[in-house]
Amino acid sequence: MKYDFTTIMDRHGKDAIAVDAIGTGGFAPQAPKEGFDAIPMWVADMNFPTVPTVQEAVIARMQHPAFGYFSLPDAYFDSIIKWQETRNGVQGLTKECIGYENGVLGGVVSAVSSFAAPGDAILLHSPTYIGFTGSLTNYGYKLVHSPLVKDSDGVWRMDFDDMDAKLKENHIHVAVFCSPHNPTGRVWERWEIEKAMEVYRRNDCVVISDEIWSDIILGGHRHIPTQSVSEDAKNRTFAFYAPSKTFNLAGLVGSYHIVYNSYLRDRLAATGSKAHYNEPNILSVHALIGAYRPEGYEWVDELCQVLTGNVDYACQYIAEHFDGIEVSKPQGTYMLFLDCERWCRAHGKTMDELLKAGWDVGVAWQDGRPFHGAYAIRVNLALPLARVQEAFERLGRYVF
Repeated sequence: MKYDFTTIMDRHGKDAIAVDAIGTGGFAPQAPKEGFDAIPMWVADMNFPTVPTVQEAVIARMQHPAFGYFSLPDAYFDSIIKWQETRNGVQGLTKECIGYENGVLGGVVSAVSSFAAPGDAILLHSPTYIGFTGSLTNYGYKLVHSPLVKDSDGVWRMDFDDMDAKLKENHIHVAVFCSPHNPTGRVWERWEIEKAMEVYRRNDCVVISDEIWSDIILGGHRHIPTQSVSEDAKNRTFAFYAPSKTFNLAGLVGSYHIVYNSYLRDRLAATGSKAHYNEPNILSVHALIGAYRPEGYEWVDELCQVLTGNVDYACQYIAEHFDGIEVSKPQGTYMLFLDCERWCRAHGKTMDELLKAGWDVGVAWQDGRPFHGAYAIRVNLALPLARVQEAFERLGRYVF
């Protein structure tokens, strides 16, 4: 490979909560016992160096010693349009339909707030991304969950009848859709998105589609933009994207929305402007431009190959060594969502005991219960394969 996905990168003292927050309390994993180093497998960022063109673009902009107010350059919009066309097959996207967002989660909240008031019900799928739960609950919305169900092959699927019933029963007109789905890693097929959007259409429901994971697609699967499945979907959907998950740029901040319908776009702009929080960061703008250079396309292709290998290894290891642990193999993202119920019941262990057993030997995995998985653990595989192997060998030797 052209790019480095094997070097173990030391992030200590470099402002990374993935390593520096371990053992500090709160939602961070406990520090490991003496003799074990921590392997960061909880926070959803990557332990790989980003594509070098990001640093080049940021450093080039830093050479100019003024950082005052600015407008988004044409190169920003052109980079997004080309990226969406090349990666996702999007045709006809224009500058007017693109808008800067400090973060996808903030954009989702702004979009929800454009069409719902505190106390209103919002439909989401469960398991549910913890950021949705925290932010939307803090804003006073009532979260109504339509559970995903596993089919006979263990693949997570939407329950369209349940979605329809809950939209009607709760008089819901705003839904948050996650594609690819976090935390299960499902990459929805076109027919699934079409059917979901038909349910939303019948219930006159505005759709906020979080597509931040859309570049991290594994094993030959393909991301289908929600807005692309029909003209109606195009006009009732807010879509949110970012280079942050793709290129490990969360600390720089910077995302964007795509909204084709001018009415939806005006409502979003009005809501987002009220707190004046959503002004672009000049360095994040140039980081996106650097990421979306030709080298970035090649880097992401290699990244997805590496992550596919990590996921294949982890799922095979679980199947062969961890009796009672179930996992639906993710088709996108770099997160596993383990179901530990059978193991816990068979061994008389609680989830707290299981989590701590992993933390004690340096496997800094994440409690999946806040994601609405009663016996779930979330595991980040965006590390060099050698570290993934070490983590699973420790789990096999000391935990399972």
